[in-house]
Amino acid sequence: MLERHELEAFLTLAEELHFGRTAERLGVSTGRISQTVKKLERRIGTPLFERTSRSVRLTPVGRRLDDDLRPAHGRILAALERATAAGRGVHGTLRAGFGAPWNGELLATAAGSFLARHPGCEIHIREVPLDGGTRPLLDAELDLLLTSFPVREPGLTTGPVLGSDPRVLLVPAAHPLARRESVTLDDLADVPMITAAGTNSRSWQDVHYPARTPSGAAIPRGPVAATWQEVLSHVSAGRGVSPGSARGARYHPRPGISYVPLRDAPPVEYGLVWPTASENALIRAFAEEVGAQP
Repeated sequence: MLERHELEAFLTLAEELHFGRTAERLGVSTGRISQTVKKLERRIGTPLFERTSRSVRLTPVGRRLDDDLRPAHGRILAALERATAAGRGVHGTLRAGFGAPWNGELLATAAGSFLARHPGCEIHIREVPLDGGTRPLLDAELDLLLTSFPVREPGLTTGPVLGSDPRVLLVPAAHPLARRESVTLDDLADVPMITAAGTNSRSWQDVHYPARTPSGAAIPRGPVAATWQEVLSHVSAGRGVSPGSARGARYHPRPGISYVPLRDAPPVEYGLVWPTASENALIRAFAEEVGAQP
């Protein structure tokens, strides 16, 4: 039988590939980690790590063991977390934010079912404008945010992708592109793009408002918008185009705007983000509730 300290030592070393960092994370000596791993290897009958003076690597057997054990270990930890939360009772106030209106609906639905099981909690939901980015999380104004990916800022934890939508181009109804069945990213070289203002990261901007087409042509910059209502106003006034989500055609219909599929663009993906240092049982429980929604 694999003992707990052996499991933790193996999985942590397989992740860190460094004895010193593994020992630091587990709060034991480097020698203790080395002894534990050697004992485990003797029991299995084959090396799990290749060690040199400069590196540590998993052997094929070690890699397979890691692949087999890690998901099960994660489920065990999650089960213990849920049991602990149930025993102590999840409580407190959670401030959740959203950007797209359909994500706001998802949060509201999840909050309803969550509060039915945890009446001692409070869930406050508010909209984050287009120029807000993840700043409300970093400024401790929100505890959780349902937003479009990617999010790669230090200090933030991202959950799994919870949904995706085909990407479209919002085009003035009188523009020649509006008569197309679909457009490509290279078509963006011919018309100014309305871009998002504010604190959105460079990686997020590059995905949603690229500066160049796939063929390398510069995409002209149009007006800068702080909210989606500003984007819609600029597009309907003929000042430029804007990438967006196909679902926006149902939530933001305007006679002056056509939603044209961007056939070679990746979908818009959405997920939850929260400050790593503030993670607690309430955040984890509500994130799980949001992820369970159909």
